[in-house]
Amino acid sequence: MTVRKSSRQMLFSLGALVALLTVPLDSVHSEEAKPDEKVNFQDHVLPIFRAKCGTCHSAGQAKGGLVLESFAAAIQGGASGAVVEPGDLDGSRLWALVAHKEQPAMPPKEPKLPDETLAVIQKWIEQGALETKDSQPKVKKKAQFSLSPTDISGDKPAGPPPMPENLSTEPLTVSPRGNAVTALAASPWAPLAAVAGHKQVLLYNLDDQTLAGVLPYPEGTIHVLRFSRNGSLLLAGGGRGGQSGRVIVFDVKSGSRVFEVGAEPDVVLAADISPNHGQIALGGPKKMVRVYSTADGEQLFEMKKHTDWITAVEFSPDGVLLATGDRGNGLVVWEANTGREFYVLNGHGAGVTGLSWRVDANVLASASEDTTVRLWEMTNGTQVKAWGAHGGGASAVWFLRDGRLASNGRDRVSRLWDQNGAQVLAFAAHNDLGMKVAFSETSNLVLAGDWTGAVRLFDGKDGTERGTLVTNPAPIAARLDAAVKAAEAAKAAADQAAAQLAAAQKVVDDKKAAAEAAVKASTDAQGAATTAQTGKADADKLLVAKVDLLKSTETAIAGSTVAVEKARQEKEAVEKAEDKTDLPAKTQALEAAEKSLATAKKAMEAAAQEKGAAEKAIVDADAKVKATIDAATATKAVADNAIAEANPTPEMTKAIEQAAAVSKQATDHATVKQAVVAKVTTEKNRPAANAVATP
Repeated sequence: MTVRKSSRQMLFSLGALVALLTVPLDSVHSEEAKPDEKVNFQDHVLPIFRAKCGTCHSAGQAKGGLVLESFAAAIQGGASGAVVEPGDLDGSRLWALVAHKEQPAMPPKEPKLPDETLAVIQKWIEQGALETKDSQPKVKKKAQFSLSPTDISGDKPAGPPPMPENLSTEPLTVSPRGNAVTALAASPWAPLAAVAGHKQVLLYNLDDQTLAGVLPYPEGTIHVLRFSRNGSLLLAGGGRGGQSGRVIVFDVKSGSRVFEVGAEPDVVLAADISPNHGQIALGGPKKMVRVYSTADGEQLFEMKKHTDWITAVEFSPDGVLLATGDRGNGLVVWEANTGREFYVLNGHGAGVTGLSWRVDANVLASASEDTTVRLWEMTNGTQVKAWGAHGGGASAVWFLRDGRLASNGRDRVSRLWDQNGAQVLAFAAHNDLGMKVAFSETSNLVLAGDWTGAVRLFDGKDGTERGTLVTNPAPIAARLDAAVKAAEAAKAAADQAAAQLAAAQKVVDDKKAAAEAAVKASTDAQGAATTAQTGKADADKLLVAKVDLLKSTETAIAGSTVAVEKARQEKEAVEKAEDKTDLPAKTQALEAAEKSLATAKKAMEAAAQEKGAAEKAIVDADAKVKATIDAATATKAVADNAIAEANPTPEMTKAIEQAAAVSKQATDHATVKQAVVAKVTTEKNRPAANAVATP
């Protein structure tokens, strides 16, 4: 949405100081100041104003809201603010106009006033703008800011975000119980939270949830805490009901007070600092919104629209508008630079408890005791969304940078919403009424405070509770003792978690080792079976050879037997014949045949033995093959089982992962606790001179 440009352009305009200087100069009867006499309003300046400016700037006709016929009215200025800055000629708009340094020049369409008349006005301003000759000079105060006014920007400032440096964390007040969380804020760029304590502001580092500093606020109870838009300053407002109210601005790094404003007759309930650090707006039971300049602490203007206690004040992120809400149900948007009424937003049925602008300054969120959170657009000042957020009443609302909203309320439940009013997250219930809410963009944490004094930290993504901050921290010595005990307990828990993880891992490692051994045995058995099968094949080949040998010897025996029989027959034939001449040869042939037969029989016997041995080798090889195959099969089954057991089941894997996560979390927790011990020890040993002094 686009904010109405014409209206915004009007915010920076200064009502024209138009004076119809028609009275002749010789009719101006102002007393001439003596050389040693200071110029004052009553004797020297008022006659000039009456003669030259009365037509347009009297009570009856106050053009631009400016009246110059009385000292109080002249000093107060017009609708655009003061026109006289006592002691500061260059900063006085009135002088710039009458001296024709700026437009519209005074008097209009006429020569400027004579030098002697201008000299009277000049001396009056330079000498402190005295009312009468007995008045004390009202000289403009020097700026108290240690930092120059900053540019308005929604971007992260260059360099590291401001964090407390070497601030004391010794609480200035320790009471029997914590106070309700009356004020809470989170830095826009650093992991830093500010919590209202007993007459002190507690700064917490959200990275380790430890105290980063304690800032004194002896003025009373703190009702509002606000970080500046660039995170370098922290505003604290409060006081004592019915007695006094004050706004203090602290430098976040040094903890020093850089500005004080608003000597209120009653407590300050709501306040804010403008994005450029130029203005501070505040309000409270007096039903008056007052806006002060940070250059000199002077009041710029006040707005009297509200009819009940002012409970909420916030500048828009672009510094153009200022929204204020009250205990009745009043909600008003003002022009920040003039205090003019911009919108009256009607809709709430009960008190407004909180305000927050969207980062683009086009939408305003309001929380109310009527249970609702409402969104208002700034183009026409209309309500664009409303929803019941908290039964019993909504206590606070905070616009996140991504457009979501955080809220807290009397139903004890803090919530995250989208801009349509749909609930994104509901966090764990408080122990009592929810009072304040904030969001740390850096840490992605919702900070929610309740009536008991607890500030609970919730994860902005999943709603998990991440820790608790307190409004009543113990002294350093007690915190150190508690930190040491917590560190020891965390170390023991970390050791136990590590041991459980190691035991679980050892089971897995042992199973893996057993599986590896089983696989090796299976491989060896398979190799033995292969070797046995090779031996069986060799035995088969040998048996074939022996059978062939036996057959050949049997053939040889058969041939030898035939030869013996033939030699015998031939010998017998010679013996029967008359001629015995061939008998020796036949006898010798028979003997040779018989010898050959005997040799063949021996060879056959040997071959038969070798065949028997080969057959036995085959039987043995068959048995070995069977045995090795059986063994290989068995070891393969063992290996398969071991492998199956060595591969963790999803349940075992999940258990180990959980054990590892628990171990890491416990170790990280122990590391954080040790760091806390070191931090608190350093703070305990720090010289007292480093402590933040109470003004």
